[in-house]
Amino acid sequence: MSTKMQAVLNGTVIAESDDTVVVEGNHYFPASSLRAEYVEASGTHTRCAWKGMASYYSVNVGDMASTDAVWYYPEPSRMAQMVADRVAFWRGVEVRPAPDQHGGHEPESFDAPEGATC
Repeated sequence: MSTKMQAVLNGTVIAESDDTVVVEGNHYFPASSLRAEYVEASGTHTRCAWKGMASYYSVNVGDMASTDAVWYYPEPSRMAQMVADRVAFWRGVEVRPAPDQHGGHEPESFDAPEGATC
């Protein structure tokens, strides 16, 4: 069984899953694990040379906000299908094992193809 991971902002769990995929050191959670009441779509988009066009959500928890703290690839490239329907976090969102985890194994990790960068 994989380790259950959490994405936490300001002490509030905004996503939790034991089905994450690690790509370039980032845990990508199933999009369905994201607690929609804490996020709103952002107009920000960036391009990764090998994953494709990224879109973002901003996170609001209580009186704390983190702009563009969640990213995802609505239509990932053929090389990046492992991130389809998944979200990743940054900008103050802590990704950590759930407190009740004792053991488990790390999910498979993927790196950029040779010579590719974002």
